[in-house]
Amino acid sequence: MIWVQRADERYRGGDEAGTETRHAFSFSGFYDPDNVRFGMLAACNEERLAPGAGFSEHPHRDVEIVTWVIEGELAHEDSTGRRTVVRPGDVQRLSAGTGVRHMERNAGTAPLRFVQMWLTPAEFGGEPSYDVVRGIPDDTPYAVPRAEAVFHVRRLPDGTRTALPLAPWVYVHVVRGTVGIAGERLGPGDAARIDDAEGLDAVAVGDAEFLVWEMHTEPVYG
Repeated sequence: MIWVQRADERYRGGDEAGTETRHAFSFSGFYDPDNVRFGMLAACNEERLAPGAGFSEHPHRDVEIVTWVIEGELAHEDSTGRRTVVRPGDVQRLSAGTGVRHMERNAGTAPLRFVQMWLTPAEFGGEPSYDVVRGIPDDTPYAVPRAEAVFHVRRLPDGTRTALPLAPWVYVHVVRGTVGIAGERLGPGDAARIDDAEGLDAVAVGDAEFLVWEMHTEPVYG
């Protein structure tokens, strides 16, 4: 089963000057009980920040935050003492654990665009941790063990295809170009939620870049 959310169907936000956010799931002031999460994925936000704009210091707890920069430079600072600049091709992960504070801003002179994805950990607690992989190669799995999930980046030339992971929950977010999946065409900002993906391919229509989440569990409460 595949469900497609188009870019213009996302919730629009951005409370701070020079910021624009497009939410795929219920987030902040937007709440839809039928659109709270998919597998372990609780947020997939497309962020656009003008030069110098950003998010002032704020707290997180018990969440895994993975960020993919599309264009520009993202400056990150957190209460563990980490200070980094994340650029296109880098994967950033912040495990909030029992609690961490961080801030993010556009560190460059050009517009910044990035995708930030939040996952619920399989177990709460633990020490906060941080990781950046510089220039991750195409189709190199990036595991997020606390969320029992795997992140994939796919960049395909026109007309080529790649198999999607075999998993109960697969989430695809298109960054550039057009991608065909099971008869659906997805453009930039479009996303597909796929239940029990088996034998599905993604085909590039023109050069394409897209992000894939492979998830084998979902949160259990109580």
